Amino acid sequence: MGVLSGYRVIELAGIGPGPMCAMLLSDMGADVLRIDRAADAGSGIAMDAKYSLLNRGRRSVAFDLKRPEAIEAVLRLVEKADALIEGFRPGVTERLGLGPDDCLARNPRLIYGRMTGWGQEGPLAHAAGHDINYIALSGALHSIGRKGEAPVPPLNLVGDFGGGALYLALGVVAGLLEAGKSGQGQVVDAAMVDGAASLMTLIYGMHGSGIWNNERGDNILDTGAHYYDVYETKDGKYVAIGAIEAKFYEELLRLSGLKGEDLPHQQDRKSWPAMKERLKTLFRTRTRDEWCKIMEGSDICFAPVLSMDEAPLHPHNRHRETFVEQGGVTQPGPAPRFSRTPSAIQRPPARPGEHTEEALRDWGFADSDLERLRKCGAIAKPA
Repeated sequence: MGVLSGYRVIELAGIGPGPMCAMLLSDMGADVLRIDRAADAGSGIAMDAKYSLLNRGRRSVAFDLKRPEAIEAVLRLVEKADALIEGFRPGVTERLGLGPDDCLARNPRLIYGRMTGWGQEGPLAHAAGHDINYIALSGALHSIGRKGEAPVPPLNLVGDFGGGALYLALGVVAGLLEAGKSGQGQVVDAAMVDGAASLMTLIYGMHGSGIWNNERGDNILDTGAHYYDVYETKDGKYVAIGAIEAKFYEELLRLSGLKGEDLPHQQDRKSWPAMKERLKTLFRTRTRDEWCKIMEGSDICFAPVLSMDEAPLHPHNRHRETFVEQGGVTQPGPAPRFSRTPSAIQRPPARPGEHTEEALRDWGFADSDLERLRKCGAIAKPA
């Protein structure tokens, strides 16, 4: 029933942003077939398959892509696909015989999505890298951290997932929409450095206007302002305050007990350090739960800072079913939400090659084809 139901996508297995993009497309209803390589199935951060949540929702076929019969089999799948996504360094799929020209020759309507860190060309295109490197080059990493301290990597959320997976998913879906009108496929070049830079558009605008400087922890959104920060509570936990707008700041002053005191103007930057110390002292007078009773649900823009154990249990998240349980594993549910064609997790994460013969049959392979592929070693047993 998902909004992408009826679309078929081939995922050439990789790590990080590629699998997350495939997960998003699957959650929205697409039939995503993951092509794992028999030689290195399960590469990436090692964990039991049931916890590899980015691999949820799709079936896995394991091929030995060193064999020409396996490449031809993938190209047969391409003929029936609407899109393909891959996350190798530039030139790798071309050398395999699965590059854009090879695939578009077999299916001119195909959307060929490419996910790299540095992009398909440029001085760094062939260099190795990870999220931390891509956000470093985009200006994002320099901007995240406290005053006088080193930059803080924000997990791998900004490069891999925000700047990578989401932009690739958007590119693939936009490509599918355009192909529906033109009847022609195309290549989507999604680079994490580009996506991370795009995510910084607001900040670059503020920097250009002069209201954002290069000093970490000295600006409105980077913990420079006392009204946009996290504060420790009496029990060693934390609360998050985001009272940017004047009316929200007034509510912060009222519910914190500071209203009526002789205080500097909210946007007096010289007073921010002193006000921050004032709030640090204030928030340490009560526990996190006590502050929640006072502030949660108000217009302060307040929230408790929850651990990953706590977040699924919060009443708001429980009401919206933001987290779900499948196969005994608690995990974030599909997002965003659709009123008429709801998204869903189609299946738990697969072991590499778990569905090889089942999926190939569904995609049009006869038993004789499977027997031939088995005999030549083009397909492998499940890992």
